[in-house]
Amino acid sequence: MTSHPFLRRLDAIELVRRMGRITRILPTYLEADGPGVPRGALCRVETTDGAAILAEVVAVQRDSVVLVPLEERAPSFVGACVTAAPMAEYVPVGDAFLGRAVDAFGRPIDGKGAIQTEEHGRLQGEPVSPLERSTPSRVLETGVRAIDTLLTLGHGQRVGVFAAAGVGKTSLLGQLARQVKADRCVICLVGERGREVEALWRSSLSEGDRARSTLVAATSDQPAAQRVRAADYALALAEQWRREGLHVLLLLDSATRLAMALREVGLAAGEPPTVRAYTPGVFAAIPKLVERCGALHAGGSITALMTVLCETDDTDDPIAEMMKSLLDGHIVLSRTLAEQGHFPAIDAPRSISRLARGLTTPAERRDADRALGQLSAY
Repeated sequence: MTSHPFLRRLDAIELVRRMGRITRILPTYLEADGPGVPRGALCRVETTDGAAILAEVVAVQRDSVVLVPLEERAPSFVGACVTAAPMAEYVPVGDAFLGRAVDAFGRPIDGKGAIQTEEHGRLQGEPVSPLERSTPSRVLETGVRAIDTLLTLGHGQRVGVFAAAGVGKTSLLGQLARQVKADRCVICLVGERGREVEALWRSSLSEGDRARSTLVAATSDQPAAQRVRAADYALALAEQWRREGLHVLLLLDSATRLAMALREVGLAAGEPPTVRAYTPGVFAAIPKLVERCGALHAGGSITALMTVLCETDDTDDPIAEMMKSLLDGHIVLSRTLAEQGHFPAIDAPRSISRLARGLTTPAERRDADRALGQLSAY
């Protein structure tokens, strides 16, 4: 349960101005001798043009803090003032965001006016007990025959779309955004090209589709911390509508680029690199993101479809393997089918929906098993 808006405003008041000075500047992060704030806090950093940029504290040491910029403006300088910003635990959410495209801070990027709302939700989400969760029992109709018949999905299921570059992951997500019947749709594009953001929002979706949807985008040229925040903001929007008892479709493209942004932030914070240089923080953050989705006994659900960019067509990189273990199913796209002009290029025998048997009748499952067996033999 979220706190009263009046209490949140009191929490945001800074009665003491906490500040420090920049002591070191590197390409991806800054070091300062203050302020004394916890990890995850936001600070304003003075720049050469007299303005300020937001930066997030990613590491705290005895006599210094490490900050990762959330914005790209004029550069900072040694000795620049660093001031603690009010804690941004809560962010604006609600129906005012329907039909709008925003950045990782909830600021419009669609050229329309400012978004006015009194509703707020926690950026990092509210903790949910495992026994408060519900196993999906309603079939999710996608309009894609290979999915609906052989890989049946349910409301509140978490599914990954796995493929190498250029096989049609984003195109499939655009098709699902149009065809899946949901009360609300949240599209989160992390680390994508700016052209793809525009094409998905304005070309792939009709006016009616956009009216029930919200786009949260952080493109590949934006700071890593902003790309990470975009995913958290998209989930904060989805969780608010789930609390209202609605079925929310969350489309995240892509989980791999989110992991890359987390890796960049982790390396800046001094975390040790592990396999493929991914830091331990990556393998801690991704499961939390996945678990924020799903259905609840109290009502409402978040059906999550997340693309996973594999480095090779064998889908054997560490992020792909981790996502397979976390999700309720995976849809693997085949380059061979894509090269034959087949769309969507779903490799059904290599894909699985872990909830399909509980969502279909025995006769439907027998037919699906028979079809999968014939495809495998072929």
